[in-house]
Amino acid sequence: MKNIYIDFSEEEIANFYKLIGKNVKRLRMLHNFTQMDLGIALGHTGIGTVSVAEVYYNKKHFNLEHLYKMSKIFNCEINEFFKS
Repeated sequence: MKNIYIDFSEEEIANFYKLIGKNVKRLRMLHNFTQMDLGIALGHTGIGTVSVAEVYYNKKHFNLEHLYKMSKIFNCEINEFFKS
């Protein structure tokens, strides 16, 4: 069994979540969804989750369930959220 340890910087992880947020915003706007529209479609009552996760505010980010649901909402492959 291999013992592999990789040290990921906070900046690297933050950039990863910011990339996802940027792609969520791109797809949201492409489909003419407001943050409120997307929040409600995700089962929330407002824009809170979407607005903070799109910009990784206070280290808040989208989780796998959010990405799965959004791939269905936007009718796209889940890998769309990870594209540079």
